[in-house]
Amino acid sequence: MNVKGKFKFERGINSLTEPSNSQADLRKFKKTRLIRINVFFFFVFLLFVALIIRLGVVQIVQGEEFSKEVSRTESNYASFPAPRGKMYDRNGNVLVENKGVDAITYTVEKTTNATDKIEVAKKLAALIEVPTDFLKERDLKDYWVAANPEEAAELLKPKEKEKDGSETYKLQIDRVPEEELNRLEKDQAEMEIVALYTRFSAGYAYEPQIVKATELTEDEILSKEELSLVAENLEMLPGVDVITDWDRVYPNGDLLTGIFGGLTSPKQGILKERESFYKARGYARNERVGRSNLEYQYEDYLNPRKAKVQYVTDSSGNVISEEVVDEGRRGYDLKLSFDLELQKQVDAIVEEELKAARAKPGNHLVDRAFVVMMDPHSGDVLAMSGKKYSFEENKINDFTIGNFTTQYEIGSTIKGATVLAGYQYGIPRGTVYNDTPLLLKDTKPKKSVRNMGPVNDVTALKRSSNVYMFRVAMEIAGEKYVPNGPFDASSKDFQLLRNYYSQFGLGVPTGIDLPNESTGQQSTPDNPGIMLNMAIGQFDTYTPLQMAQYVSVIANGGYRVEPRIVTSIHNPVENEELGPIVTEHEGRILNRVSNSAEDIRQVQRGFEAVTKSGGTAAGTFGRYDVAGKTGTSQTLYYGEKSKRAYWGQETNNLAFVGYYPASKPEVAISVIVPYTGKNAAHPANKNIAKRAIEAYANLKPESKQPVEGVKQEQSEDQTADSEETE
Repeated sequence: MNVKGKFKFERGINSLTEPSNSQADLRKFKKTRLIRINVFFFFVFLLFVALIIRLGVVQIVQGEEFSKEVSRTESNYASFPAPRGKMYDRNGNVLVENKGVDAITYTVEKTTNATDKIEVAKKLAALIEVPTDFLKERDLKDYWVAANPEEAAELLKPKEKEKDGSETYKLQIDRVPEEELNRLEKDQAEMEIVALYTRFSAGYAYEPQIVKATELTEDEILSKEELSLVAENLEMLPGVDVITDWDRVYPNGDLLTGIFGGLTSPKQGILKERESFYKARGYARNERVGRSNLEYQYEDYLNPRKAKVQYVTDSSGNVISEEVVDEGRRGYDLKLSFDLELQKQVDAIVEEELKAARAKPGNHLVDRAFVVMMDPHSGDVLAMSGKKYSFEENKINDFTIGNFTTQYEIGSTIKGATVLAGYQYGIPRGTVYNDTPLLLKDTKPKKSVRNMGPVNDVTALKRSSNVYMFRVAMEIAGEKYVPNGPFDASSKDFQLLRNYYSQFGLGVPTGIDLPNESTGQQSTPDNPGIMLNMAIGQFDTYTPLQMAQYVSVIANGGYRVEPRIVTSIHNPVENEELGPIVTEHEGRILNRVSNSAEDIRQVQRGFEAVTKSGGTAAGTFGRYDVAGKTGTSQTLYYGEKSKRAYWGQETNNLAFVGYYPASKPEVAISVIVPYTGKNAAHPANKNIAKRAIEAYANLKPESKQPVEGVKQEQSEDQTADSEETE
């Protein structure tokens, strides 16, 4: 009974245990069973110990690390537009300012993928018009691969799919079917989606891309209706926002806009040739930057400190918070050397005189005129004007930049530099040469407009003697004049004369704080006699700005001063005035010419005589005490392509350089009117110089007003320069 019961108990414990007929078998069975149970429980024990140890390591040793991973966040920053610095004239008048411009932007987040961009592009394209003319074939291919991932995958062979992602993508781009590209190009609606997708993909994460704005570009203006539609539907357009961007405003119209320069559009972004410059300063790729002149030259100062927003994302890349961490600041303001009122008047004078010149018979090719007015001591450019007639548009446009980007033969205005070069070479002041035609071997007679007889340096400048300058050039070349004898000038002689001229700023950079300045043109002479022509301004070419720097050297006593546009840089303030100075641009002396003070004074006497009785500008300036030099260079017309039929026709460049007042110079002036008719008797150069000096004098409170009705004395040779040389 007991055995049976025990059997039942043991069977309940283990159904595999079978009863034994002997007591020994039973004991053996029980022992074996016990060992197995112990081994089993020991194994279970070891597993629990290992699990406990592992949990301990995870919780105690790695717990903090895992906790950080779970709660890990990342901060990203996005920049938003702020206004650029303003520009003011020397008296504090605003020349360039800003206005707010509504713009639609798209910002890519870290979790944004190609599908997300395409979906938003489809919705946004239904609300606004999008230009597509900027799209390239590569843009279409990029879009097609993104919009058709399965079809794009089928373009790869099995082994190619194992390659690096960039390699496989390149293969897919190369194999986009031509018919698919043709299909896209024919579907205008989808092309607009392509255009938006392309713009969405242009920047980095959290870098807002301007999609469309009200006035930043001429070819794609955001309408008020489009702006309202987008603003009303922002919830269905993730990544899209409506912001205020900034654009330039010019309170004085086109006045000096060429000097101010322009900005790139959001589509253009940073300039490729200066990419490393911008990247080193944290620019976004689509950021608008200065592309010319002052906007380009002073980009470092005008560029604002942009508003900055901090985006905090979780470990999955989702934005969990955003905060404005920097409100931004307008760029630094520039104070310019220009006098707004003087500039306005000079602009009007140049345009009026250009129109008047064009109205004269024989002046059908004259299409431009230039004037530069600068302080000969500080280098401040007080006014700079250039006007150019468009034959195609039949109107006159601003061409102020032509003052430092285009060059011309300047005729007898160079004679002051020639005389001073002679002094440097060793020709004594007061030297007299007999002004009669020079007869040189195998050369036409070299003469002045009329035989002047014996003339000294002052008279030679007063009456514009060509022969005097020829004799100076011959001395510099080491040649003595022998009637009917040869004249042999070497390339070294040419360079020597050019070196003298360069001391005055002729043929070298002036140093003005504007990019792309021309230094004029120095051609290779094909015969020695050209050196004589060069001495009277009939070979090398110079810019109007170089002419102004040159005459400033004579006005200030021999110092070549660097012209400057920006005089100081200021911290921005809220009201319409200049803030505290950040940095000041001091006037800089580039060099002193190798002439004595008395050398300079002798040429000043000659320049003063030019505007007095018997001079080539006698009576031009009325009661105003002006010193200067006229010039007329005979040239061949090679101007506008639309006037190709006239190429090679003889024309004259009318020029003037001078300063006022002659006794204590305050302003230097250069004028040039190229391509006037050879026989058109209209002194546009003198008219512009006279009126510009009058404008300057009349703007000074202490200046005397000109006396009306003063008889304009006829100079000894009012048209002397028109026949200066052959």
